[in-house]
Amino acid sequence: MRPTAIINIVGLTSNLIGADTPFLARWSANRKISHVEPALPAVTTTAQTSYLTGKYPRDHGIVANGWLFRDEMELKLWRQSNHLVQAPKIWEVARERDPSFTIANICWWYAMNGSVDYTVTPRPQYLADGRKMPDCYTFPMQLRHRLTDELGTFPLFSFWGPRTNIVSSQWIADAARLVHQWHHPTMNLVYLPHLDYNMQRHGTEHPSVRQDLREIDGVVEGLINYYEANGVEVSIVSEYGITNVDRPVHINRILREAGLISYREERGTELLDVGTCRAVALADHQIAHVYIKDPADIPLVQDLLKDVPGIEHLLDEQGKKEWKIDHPRAGELVAVADDRSWFTYYYWLDDDRAPDYARTVDIHSKPGFDPVEMFLDPDKPLMIPRIGLKVAGKKLGFRTLMNVVPLRAELIGGSHGRLGNADGDLPVFIHRQEAPDKLNAPEVFNWLLTTAFPA
Repeated sequence: MRPTAIINIVGLTSNLIGADTPFLARWSANRKISHVEPALPAVTTTAQTSYLTGKYPRDHGIVANGWLFRDEMELKLWRQSNHLVQAPKIWEVARERDPSFTIANICWWYAMNGSVDYTVTPRPQYLADGRKMPDCYTFPMQLRHRLTDELGTFPLFSFWGPRTNIVSSQWIADAARLVHQWHHPTMNLVYLPHLDYNMQRHGTEHPSVRQDLREIDGVVEGLINYYEANGVEVSIVSEYGITNVDRPVHINRILREAGLISYREERGTELLDVGTCRAVALADHQIAHVYIKDPADIPLVQDLLKDVPGIEHLLDEQGKKEWKIDHPRAGELVAVADDRSWFTYYYWLDDDRAPDYARTVDIHSKPGFDPVEMFLDPDKPLMIPRIGLKVAGKKLGFRTLMNVVPLRAELIGGSHGRLGNADGDLPVFIHRQEAPDKLNAPEVFNWLLTTAFPA
């Protein structure tokens, strides 16, 4: 076995490697850059699982960052249990070759309740008085205390939300270094999300992206220099490339206007009632799983959505097979956006009746992904003092709603999930091996395994 590290730089493409990434440009010049054709959808959990299992969603079951849990009739995103992955993982295959193989998972997804040796993953504390406190989950449990003593509390509010910045990726890189220093695992998985943020906020050409590239380049330089000085072979992967967008598609509002969405009224707000909806969509970037209660309604929904501006493909059973996403967790129909569009989860027609979580950072309550959580509401004056007062109230024990997120989907400038990017805008796999110029996402699995077990 050879000690390896796989660093996942989210959003990295070959077109982004250049003057603003001087270290990555030098480092990759002596290595192979393979472009990766993602599995559908090109989103975090699907991409990572395809790399780590060598399978498509039809076999590993991760059809998006969330789906309809049919036994509960609830739309859920960002679950964390590794038991949701329905195919053998790379470390399980590796242990069959050599039982002494060990692995550390530093913030790759589905990190909990798995069979890895060392785990670090974001896991806030949700207190009874309504507070959400930054924290992480680790295995072994005492690892959390050691990391916190060395690095401070996991910077949750730099990891996601309006304050996302380089601090979270730096903390993760430092944690990866310490876990290796203390335990020397055979394989090290490291997730660095920084590039994802402003490219989703503003698109790939915004001036802030150049600074983001310089910042992540510095973090990666320190981490790779550490690994290579300690005899670890490093590879880099990414999950997707960002596409510039300017058109949100409110797919659930279309279903609602056709009388297919059910909701109940509580405290003047409208709460989605998934179990009684005739049809409902889980929106996840540029893909939407459309769940239809009665198969007899499928033709009706097809007719409703087939000509909607922004929807490029509407996959039925045959289409799902062709795109290798034919798994029971997938919707009866799967909508794929065109290259300038993305799907919102919004289902209400009047913003005054939106649920209270809509204006908060609340990734687990929302029945779809909400990138607008990265913005502070531009229509509310004195937002920073407002937040300060809310935080002070929470510290005093008051229940305070952190309703700081706008309901303005048009703010989003970048998205991902669909397929069809040009090679230079595809995710990358950077390594030393003689791999093809282009790989399908599941093929990365074998090259990662070969890195750890060279001939």
